[in-house]
Amino acid sequence: MDCCYIGIDLGSTTTKAVFLDENENILGRGITNSRSNYELACQVAREEAEINARFELLKRKLGGDPRVASQLDSVMDNLACQYALAQHLKQLEALRNEVTSIVKNWIHHKEDTDEYLEAQETIFDFLVLQAYQDFLPGAEVQSDFFRDLATSLYLKQADLVTKERQLSFERLVGVFDAAIIRVENKSFALFYREYLDFARDRVVEMEMFKDLKGNICDAVLDITKKEFNILNTVGTGYGRLTLPFAKEQIRSEILCHGLGAHFMFPDTKTVLDIGGQDTKAIQVDGSGIVTSFQMNDRCAAGCGRYLGYIADEMNMGVHQLGPLAMTSKKAVKINSTCTVFAGAELRERLAYGEKQEDILAGLHRAIILRAMSLLARSGGVSSEFTFTGGVARNEAAIAALKKLIDENYGEIKINISSDSIFTGAVGAALFAKRDPKGVMADLEISKLKATNRAARPVAEQIA
Repeated sequence: MDCCYIGIDLGSTTTKAVFLDENENILGRGITNSRSNYELACQVAREEAEINARFELLKRKLGGDPRVASQLDSVMDNLACQYALAQHLKQLEALRNEVTSIVKNWIHHKEDTDEYLEAQETIFDFLVLQAYQDFLPGAEVQSDFFRDLATSLYLKQADLVTKERQLSFERLVGVFDAAIIRVENKSFALFYREYLDFARDRVVEMEMFKDLKGNICDAVLDITKKEFNILNTVGTGYGRLTLPFAKEQIRSEILCHGLGAHFMFPDTKTVLDIGGQDTKAIQVDGSGIVTSFQMNDRCAAGCGRYLGYIADEMNMGVHQLGPLAMTSKKAVKINSTCTVFAGAELRERLAYGEKQEDILAGLHRAIILRAMSLLARSGGVSSEFTFTGGVARNEAAIAALKKLIDENYGEIKINISSDSIFTGAVGAALFAKRDPKGVMADLEISKLKATNRAARPVAEQIA
C-alpha cells in the first residue's frame, strides 16, 4: 500500500487535486471544471488524481521490466490514449441518453420528436467516430474537459444537420445545453477498472505490442488492485471553506501558490497567479514563504472567468481564445476588462468591423496590464519569476506577459510549468506532508457541505 498526501485546490472555474508520495514526488494530478457543484468537483478531481497516480506507478512498474523498457513511452502513450477514449465514450453514451430522454419527453413539438431524435442519432454517431480519431498518441489536445470537446463538435455537426434537414439549430442546442449539465453532475472516474480493461485489451492487440501482452496484462492487473493509504489532506482555493476539514487542513491560496511555485522552481522570487476569480502577485523568500502580496479585491475583471465570458460571447471554447489571438496582426486597444460590460464592448467592436483575433489580442494585453499593476504594488518583478494558474496555459497571455515584463523590468527569467494550473494543489499537498495530521486524513465526500459559502475577506486571505 502506497502512502500519500493530497492537496485539493477548489477553484471557481476548475478544481485540482494532487497526490504526493512520502518523498514529496508528485504521483498524480486530477482536474475537472468546478461546475456549480463543489462537492462533485472535489470528488472527480480526487478520483482523477488517483487514476493518474495509478498510471505513474504503472509506468514505474513497466519501466522496471527489461522486456518493456525499450518501448515504455510508446506503451504508456497508447494506454493513456485508450483510457481517455474509453472515458470519453462513456460520457458520450451518457450524453446521448440524456438528449434522447429530453426529446422523448417534450411537452411541446411532439409532432417533431422523431425527426429530432434521428438528427441527434446522426450527430452522436459522428461524435463517436470522431473520438476514435482524436484520442491517438501525439494528437493535439484541445481541452482537458469533456464539456469543451463535446460542445465544439456537437455545435458544428448540429449546424450541418439542421441545414440539411431544415430543422431548428436553436432547438437542438437547447436540448444539448440541458443534457450536458446533467452529464457533468455525474462522476465517470468510478468506472476506471472498465476503462483500464478497455485500454489494456486494445493495446495488447496492437501488432507492435503483441509480444509484450503477458507483461502488460500482469502490470495493469497489479496496478488496478493498488490501494493508497492517505495520511493527510489539505484544501485551498476559492471554495476551500466548503471542505469538511479542521482549520489545520485549510490553507490560503496565496500561501499554497507561493510554496507550490517554490517547489517547482526553487529560485523563484516573484509569483503571478491568474485564476478564475482573482489575480495574485506574490513575493516569496528562499524557502517559499510569502513575504508580501497584492490581489484584485473587487471583482473578477481580467481573470479566468472574464475569458470564459468572452468565449461564450464568441461561441467558442476558452482553449480557442489564445491560438486565435496569436494570429492577430494589429491588436485593438481595450480600455476595460470589466466582465459586466465585456459583452457590449465586444459586440460594439465587431460591429465596427474589427477582427475577432485583433479584439482578442487587445483583451489579453489588457488582462496582463492589470496584472502588471498588481506586480508593481507587491514589490515588482525579480528573477526568477513564475507564472501560475489556468491562464498560464494561454499562449496569448504568455506572449503579452513576456513583452510587458521585458519592457518594464528588462531580462527576467520567466518560469511556466506544464503543471502551472496545479501549483496551488501542489502547495496544499506539501502543507499536508509537512504539517501534523489533521482530523480527517482523506477527503470524505459525504461530509462535504454543498453550501457555496462566500470567500473570506481579502484581509484574511494571508492568514
